[in-house]
Amino acid sequence: MQSPDKSNRNVAHAIFTNLTFWVLLAIVIGVLLGHYLPATAIKMEFLGKTFVDIIKLFIGPIIFFTIVLGISGMGDLKKVGRIGVKALVYFEIVTTLALVIGIAMALWIQPGKIDKTHLQIQDVSKYTQNTSTELDWTKFFLSNITLQVLVISIIVGVLLNFSKHREKAIDALSKGSKIVFTGLKYIMYLAPVGAFGGMAFTVGKFGLHTLIPLAKLMGTVYLTMFVFIFLVLGTILYYFKMNIYNFLKYIKEELLIVLGTSSSEAALPSIMLKLEKLGCSKQVVGLVVPTGYSFNLDGTSIYLSMSIIFLAQLYNVQLSYAEIVSIIGILMITSKGAAGVTGSGFIILASTLTAIHKIPLEGLAFLLGVDKFMSEARAITNIIGNGVATIVISKSEKEFIEPEV
Repeated sequence: MQSPDKSNRNVAHAIFTNLTFWVLLAIVIGVLLGHYLPATAIKMEFLGKTFVDIIKLFIGPIIFFTIVLGISGMGDLKKVGRIGVKALVYFEIVTTLALVIGIAMALWIQPGKIDKTHLQIQDVSKYTQNTSTELDWTKFFLSNITLQVLVISIIVGVLLNFSKHREKAIDALSKGSKIVFTGLKYIMYLAPVGAFGGMAFTVGKFGLHTLIPLAKLMGTVYLTMFVFIFLVLGTILYYFKMNIYNFLKYIKEELLIVLGTSSSEAALPSIMLKLEKLGCSKQVVGLVVPTGYSFNLDGTSIYLSMSIIFLAQLYNVQLSYAEIVSIIGILMITSKGAAGVTGSGFIILASTLTAIHKIPLEGLAFLLGVDKFMSEARAITNIIGNGVATIVISKSEKEFIEPEV
């Protein structure tokens, strides 16, 4: 039996060597610095951006190695195609459901029923110029590095199946993959620094006081994300005999990194590794997760739909059922372009408002002040949604190995 002192030392050691503890502590310190010393906090932006930029360097190689090794190891190319189609169908159903839930919650809670005379107005001209309701798929593809790497990896993986040097290539790729993931392991030790920089800058630049006028909107967005995660995604996981609480606990480090940096890309490489360790096959992880980052944006879909209803309520614009259905239809297409382009969310909102012709475009100015604080909710919901999608596809394809208890 351990002595009390030794037991306490073990607990302290477990806490202080836990990455989650340091990321959470860094976020708290970042908030405090941003609130009390905003000028200093704003200068910390480079820490968050540098960390995310470094992580982005790993995204391409990890997607490439994972997909190529997965496809070349699978052998059955029909199965690859089936997984891809199944994932896209799943994405469309769930993101459409997210759009509907976002609109329903906004209509019910009515976050736009507030006095807008005291709201901060910011310049949105850069988002409202040259708006269009059509999604330019060429521009979408060229601006989305993740999607480009995904396509190239699939092609290489397929060709490798027909190569006589397949075994040698797989051996070399496996060694390369091991090197990349080892490098990522050490880079993740910098996560607290990145989370601190990102949170300090956000609070320092925009200030917690900016949340007060639009607190109702903020609360509605976070509540809706919570309902979607635990009710919709939780039910989906329950059907596949998994618990949403256990899954969130399993990926808590990734969620805190996303919270601190406001970027789901910051946790993309590590969430892929976590899903493999959970039991999802390498090929399913490689195909579903990168594709999901472009087409399965549950949090973004909720935010976009809620924002439009919020603005309609803010300007007392009555939308008919036909117009609401039209909004859902437009966002089903344009929301797919919200990945990989800075400010794309506002561009999509501007395009949708232009198509409706009823809600003033300048209403977007009221959202800019709190958008940064809502980006965490979007990013966290997106990463959880992609994790659930990967588990669903893996289990439906019988490509999931139950972890040993």
